[in-house]
Amino acid sequence: MFTWAIIVIETVTAVALIFLVLLHSGRGGGISDLMGGSMGAAATGSTVVERNLDRITIAVALTFTFATLALDLRLQ
Repeated sequence: MFTWAIIVIETVTAVALIFLVLLHSGRGGGISDLMGGSMGAAATGSTVVERNLDRITIAVALTFTFATLALDLRLQ
């Protein structure tokens, strides 16, 4: 039962991670342009939306990593 829970967590975080990485801006584009531009944050280099997107992506990536390690340890 516990193994299935880890598999579900890993699947959900994998799909979320793909979605979040695709939302990141490339060269001058991305979600910040969809939400109305930089709103005066050109001097700082990133907007609040981009910084929050970075934090969420890191959290999901860490969750995916720990789920992968837990699944590996569980199946050995």
